[in-house]
Amino acid sequence: MANHIVFVLSLLAFACALAFASGPSPVQDFYIADPASSARVNGFPCLDPKLAQADHFFLSGLDKAGNTSNPLAPLGLIPLHFHPRATEVLTVLEGSLYVGFVTSNPNNQFISKVLQKGGAFVFIVGLIHFQQNVGQGKAISISALSSQNPGIITVANAVFGSKPSIADDILSKAFQVDKSVIDHLQVKF
Repeated sequence: MANHIVFVLSLLAFACALAFASGPSPVQDFYIADPASSARVNGFPCLDPKLAQADHFFLSGLDKAGNTSNPLAPLGLIPLHFHPRATEVLTVLEGSLYVGFVTSNPNNQFISKVLQKGGAFVFIVGLIHFQQNVGQGKAISISALSSQNPGIITVANAVFGSKPSIADDILSKAFQVDKSVIDHLQVKF
């Protein structure tokens, strides 16, 4: 009985997290890109919703491997990043993924888990997180985000690859390292 209560409370917490992490209400029920259209939604060309058909919402072939240059090859990594406007729910369809996130200041608690096929994990809006394939073969996962415009900020790219660059003295003080270390990192991004 106690396991059942924990499960129900976990589902309730998950549902609440998604409800509170969503973005503003969409302007319309759906948006189908149509470069030839003169109609616009949020500045993008959009098919008239009255012309929508089932094939606009359908995709086949997810069961077939393709050349995606995917970072989830064995030992592949989706690096530290966050979504400023969305909670992400990731489900592993094949393989093993090591996933984790860091809570906000002042605790900065690192929460992580190795997921197997069928496992799911929730990354709360705005928290830095990652996924790494720790299995012997390929990993396949699917993610859902709670916003039509989740945004993504890859931490290392933003910090060390900004244009123009953040001043070396600011980064060296922030990371408490010598400026030569900062220069070395900035070249990589």
